[in-house]
Amino acid sequence: MINAIAIDDEPLALQVIESLCAKQGEVNLQRTFTRPSEALKHLNKFPTDLIFCDINMPAMTGINLVKSLQQNTMVIFTTAFSEYAAVSYELNAIDYLLKPINLRRFTQAVVKAQDYYAYINGKGMQVDKNIYIRADFSLVKIPLADILYIEGLADYLKIYVKDRKTIVARMSMKEMMEKLNAADFIRVHRSFILPFHKIELVRGTTVMIGNQEFPIGKTYTEEFFSRYSS
Repeated sequence: MINAIAIDDEPLALQVIESLCAKQGEVNLQRTFTRPSEALKHLNKFPTDLIFCDINMPAMTGINLVKSLQQNTMVIFTTAFSEYAAVSYELNAIDYLLKPINLRRFTQAVVKAQDYYAYINGKGMQVDKNIYIRADFSLVKIPLADILYIEGLADYLKIYVKDRKTIVARMSMKEMMEKLNAADFIRVHRSFILPFHKIELVRGTTVMIGNQEFPIGKTYTEEFFSRYSS
């Protein structure tokens, strides 16, 4: 179970979070705070796994509160204002809940937090089957086995996933490769990363996966054929 606190200057909003946690059943809501300064003092002494944090608070915004945290803590922002979504994305929030919050949407956010918590705490103990990408102002879980290919476009990536909408993320190809298992994925071009086990045919300097053709760039030719022929 994930331990959490909630911060909101409106007591009624905190009651809603308490009720949702009780109904959802997977979050141990330890404390609630109407004053951000008190929440920060508490967090400095008693770090927690997850924070539900309002954004538009008079004494200190939720944005500034999260920026001042001294430890890495999962954050789910709760707010009545949609214009803060981009900022929450930059702060690596787990999710962004618009008030009024219903149980279905709350549960989706908690499940994301649970999955990410298991991911960061189990790393190194077993082979990762998923990666987590910041996209659409949220944290997106992608099963590695479902990745068809990845295309780089300047500062952005397009991740093509089986039976899902293409995921667009702002990150470099180098950053993406660092997230992937090097034994399962290979970069064949400055614009393409492919799942190695899905390669069906290589003709000259062209790789085939299904009906898709991908060029092998000169920079990547030696490494590709060294792996492919072994």
